[in-house]
Amino acid sequence: MSSPLTGLSFWMFCSSTECKGEEKVTQPPEDVILTQGQTATLNCTFSTTDYNPALFWYKQEVNSYPKFILRRSRSSADNSPEFVKDRFDAELKDSSVPLMIQDLHVSDSAVYYLQQYYAVIVYKHMTNCTHEHI
Repeated sequence: MSSPLTGLSFWMFCSSTECKGEEKVTQPPEDVILTQGQTATLNCTFSTTDYNPALFWYKQEVNSYPKFILRRSRSSADNSPEFVKDRFDAELKDSSVPLMIQDLHVSDSAVYYLQQYYAVIVYKHMTNCTHEHI
């Protein structure tokens, strides 16, 4: 029997920097509460006019800086060595790239960010989606 992770819930916040309303990231409105050993799926959807957007997931623990977890695009899929694909994975779909964290540990408690990077001519834009669990 798995023990509950005390106070573990997912809070999701999104912000977006839009380019003429064509680029954006949105989040589902509900919170998620899980127990140790379960699988978490953190969802954000995006829209873009870029054929090959790059999407990056980050984890930020309390009193620390964001740590790169993984990057997904149509042409590549990379994980940081610290976040092995066996536990941290994401599949780029048409308009989403949900982060799956398998076999949850208490140490997975953090704020999770999805960053969308895309280039339009010479301009660089970043769009963020935040998942916070306390």
